[in-house]
Amino acid sequence: MPQTLPLDLDGYTDLPKGKLVFAVTYLEMFSRPSGEAPLREDLCLEPWLNPDLDEYRDLFRAVGQDWLWFGRLQKPDEELRAILHDPARLHFRPLKDGKSVGVLELDFTDPAQPELAYFGLVPEAVGGGAGRWLIAQALEIVWSRPETRRFWVHTCNADSPQALGFYQRSGFAPYKMAIEVADDPRLKGLLPRSCAPHVPLIG
Repeated sequence: MPQTLPLDLDGYTDLPKGKLVFAVTYLEMFSRPSGEAPLREDLCLEPWLNPDLDEYRDLFRAVGQDWLWFGRLQKPDEELRAILHDPARLHFRPLKDGKSVGVLELDFTDPAQPELAYFGLVPEAVGGGAGRWLIAQALEIVWSRPETRRFWVHTCNADSPQALGFYQRSGFAPYKMAIEVADDPRLKGLLPRSCAPHVPLIG
């Protein structure tokens, strides 16, 4: 049964030790942004069909551990396999010199309102325009579908400090905020205790 805690909407609310709070921003767009996709001859986008669970978790950690991505890491094998094999979800890997350097997941569960479910690069691929190239690939895939009416994404304060501005420059506009409370994945052993030093570890 989920734990509950009264929330002071005009002040501070103390959290139990071991809990994290994320300020989540939701963003959306209703039409394809103008502008041409950047050319990157050194990058290609590969569909990732039925990913192997261990390989997926390794890449998920490589991309997201600095930003406390933990949602997929806490799922048991059968639940994760069902997500990765869901035909409504499209998984891709950007490749550089044949090596996976990021993840892109598009969720078409609602075909008219797809979600940018996961988007990110490994640390060594960040910078130099690879992110702009990858979001352009996502926009092309989503808006090439005639049923698309709205494309949305969410990010939070544990993510890269550049993420919110990046999504806005890519054509998304904020439309609501939420608060998420979760167990610190570093204390649960899902991620190294040394990762995400910008988020205090209080055990």
